[in-house]
Amino acid sequence: MNKLLSVAVMALVLWGLSDTAALAETSSDASPYGLHALWGQGDWVARGTLVFLLLMSLASWALMAAKACEQWRLFGHARQARNRFWHAASLAQGEGCLAATSPFRQIAASGIAAAQHPEDRLLGTLDQHGWITMTLQRAVDDATSQLQGGLALLATVGSTAPFVGLFGTVWGIYHALTAIGVSGQASIDKVAGPVGEALIMTAIGLAVAVPAVMGYNILVRRNKIAQDQLRSFTADLHAVLVGGRPS
Repeated sequence: MNKLLSVAVMALVLWGLSDTAALAETSSDASPYGLHALWGQGDWVARGTLVFLLLMSLASWALMAAKACEQWRLFGHARQARNRFWHAASLAQGEGCLAATSPFRQIAASGIAAAQHPEDRLLGTLDQHGWITMTLQRAVDDATSQLQGGLALLATVGSTAPFVGLFGTVWGIYHALTAIGVSGQASIDKVAGPVGEALIMTAIGLAVAVPAVMGYNILVRRNKIAQDQLRSFTADLHAVLVGGRPS
């Protein structure tokens, strides 16, 4: 996932450089209003704010795609566990039927190892039931932590992007009003363009935040479903292991 985000950021930087060059070549023919004017007339703060919003948007979309694929794979592993693991002749055979990257296989392997190697219990201070329970809980916690990884970024983008866009708007309006005051012309055609361009920053901030918030809510909901499947599988496995048939 980190490699995907790095590639996405590099692509955005290259796109920004090419877009800047295109703006420089077509500045004479470009419209005096819109994003081209916002980029061409803005200072380094306005341009930096716009690039930062684009980076936030790209990172959130890349993360949402990566997490969606991760959840899709986990649901596939859950179907595999239901269709293969519980129909195997033994727990060891059922473990072998699961994919090597499946969190269900990791949980099963941890539980089977805990049941078959009682000498690993913390210097004998735990009984077999407690040791199996603790081992399975640790495996479930590891799988849950992996599912929740990266969601903090979406929450951060969703909560901060509107304020970043508002900052760009305030900065743009300040410079627009300063330029109008220096020129001494306050007609509507002189005010509408710069102020409208500055307000675009707020719209961009909202356009970045809304998909991030919606994606966060959807991913959290799907994570809950995935965690329920992990816990259900773990509870059934725990009952089998404690029942005295670990092999």
